[in-house]
Amino acid sequence: MTRPFRLKAPRPLEFDEQKALFEWVEIASRQAPELALLYAIPNGMRSSSIAEAARHKATGLKAGVPDCCLPVPRRCFHGLYIELKRRGSTARDVSQYQRWWLAVLNEQGYLARVAAGWEEARSILLEYLELV
Repeated sequence: MTRPFRLKAPRPLEFDEQKALFEWVEIASRQAPELALLYAIPNGMRSSSIAEAARHKATGLKAGVPDCCLPVPRRCFHGLYIELKRRGSTARDVSQYQRWWLAVLNEQGYLARVAAGWEEARSILLEYLELV
């Protein structure tokens, strides 16, 4: 029996990667309860109209904010942010807004990283929580 967070597609979409990550988190949080605090930041939403995009912007949605946040302090960090990309992504796939957010979050005492695929994000989470 395969686990639900295993992806079969050769290069799944970011949505699928994030879904697989949170499926893994649900299971892994039984052993590491801090993982249950991981949450998604809905910046990847596509607005269906200009009015809807303006409404999102007016309520604080900002381009480039990383996809996931773990508000758990470790070592010298206040928390962890992960910008999740598809497997096989490169530095070119990180937008200028995303690079800016990652740099500023790191300057502010957070650990902010890019993960190419849910498995890399899982590794970042495990290392951050010192579970490996």
